[in-house]
Amino acid sequence: MVVTERDKTLVLNPAWDAAGLITGIVTDVTSGELLMVAHLNAEALALTQSTGIAHFWSRSRSRIWKKGEESGNVMRVRDLRIDCDQDALWIIVEPAGPACHTGERSCFFRRVEGSTLIV
Repeated sequence: MVVTERDKTLVLNPAWDAAGLITGIVTDVTSGELLMVAHLNAEALALTQSTGIAHFWSRSRSRIWKKGEESGNVMRVRDLRIDCDQDALWIIVEPAGPACHTGERSCFFRRVEGSTLIV
């Protein structure tokens, strides 16, 4: 495996995909629970950094989306980390309520067993 400068640098230089997005993995600061996975563009990342509130790029709405803008369930960012090749963000948050639009605490509330989903 080749180690690149991006792998070693201490300068933030996200490896945006062809659509200008990077994957964001969101976990709860207290429990460590995986809450959701979403995408960020450069503007969403800048807003997240400047406001301390998680912002994402909504692919379905084709616009910036502040988590909790409608529900009030904002996510206050407590730590922001990027992986070694800078193509994924780990966003550690203090959630004000459920992460999932279904009202579940986490978007990952169903377990897969074969072809069946179990709550």
